[in-house]
Amino acid sequence: MRMKTYRAATSTAAFAKVKSELGDEAVILSNKTVTENGCKCCEIVAAVETQPAGPARSRRDTKDGVVDAALQDSVGWQREWSQIKGQIMALMKPQMDPARLTPKQRVALEYLEREDVDERVLTHVYCTMRETEDCPVMTALDPLLKATPFKAGTWTNTFHAFAGPGGAGKTSSLVRLALRMKKEQPGMRLCLATADGGRGKGRLVLKHYAELSGLAFREIITKEDFALLRDDARQFDMILIDLPGLSGRTTLEEWSLLYGLSDCPDLSIHLVMNPYYSKGQFERFMDKYKSEQLASVIWTKLDEACTFGAILNTAFAGGLPVSALSYGPGLKNSISPASEEMIWRLMFMRRLPDGNTQP
Repeated sequence: MRMKTYRAATSTAAFAKVKSELGDEAVILSNKTVTENGCKCCEIVAAVETQPAGPARSRRDTKDGVVDAALQDSVGWQREWSQIKGQIMALMKPQMDPARLTPKQRVALEYLEREDVDERVLTHVYCTMRETEDCPVMTALDPLLKATPFKAGTWTNTFHAFAGPGGAGKTSSLVRLALRMKKEQPGMRLCLATADGGRGKGRLVLKHYAELSGLAFREIITKEDFALLRDDARQFDMILIDLPGLSGRTTLEEWSLLYGLSDCPDLSIHLVMNPYYSKGQFERFMDKYKSEQLASVIWTKLDEACTFGAILNTAFAGGLPVSALSYGPGLKNSISPASEEMIWRLMFMRRLPDGNTQP
């Protein structure tokens, strides 16, 4: 067994070093805060089984070996199931005869298709409408999408973490929601926390608005920092945590385990995304950020989107409610707790939560 110690400013950076050098098979033996040159840093001790030398190893180092290994790694049950679903959809689509629908139903399906709604969703809606004569379009659509508005009275747990790919708008969504709740409930005790130690700009934005609004601010660099924040949780009504974008093959479940978030039953994680990623990226994000603590989706940059079908696709695929809708460049009055009516107006009328119509 090969064992090595890694040190970095944050657990995320140290963990990235482990993954880069030892690979996905590395086992974390310890994770603690140490002092180096007068500064606190994270120290991770990791180990991995020693790979055998010889022909097998040298084979993987050749060009043909690399290609063979990549092809072998790509053939898993997930990929096979994806291919099966694709074949099923190919067989189902010719059976979706528009002539068997009412004119209003046909127009609705055509509109949803133009909004880039996935074929699996369209097939489900078609079958639902065919099962009941003259089935209203919204009767078929309503069960597919739910909303749980991000409000203090709706979400009663203390910890709320914002996860998602880099650039999706996690930090700005967190600040927007904090400012909105502070305006609605001036006496609310809010704490803004950052676990994104590797990105200075997001940290400074959170700290700046926390100071301007009289809110508490905390930094989570190691697992111990989150444990201390849990000890202080009674001081606050709600704690909003900005998580880093996860690089490489690191998953949200791995990161949560590393920082101790997975052991916190009072935590809800909200996935922050834009509606204009590709279908392949959405599938990758849903796999990368899957977690039992994942509680909702927050959609951002709606004023920059051309279509909104991704909102329905994600709800259908993941079963997660939408909790907030963000739009516009400013941090004030540019996010709204989501409602189902608001989302359907966005989908069919292209009306943003502020009343403006998206061209």
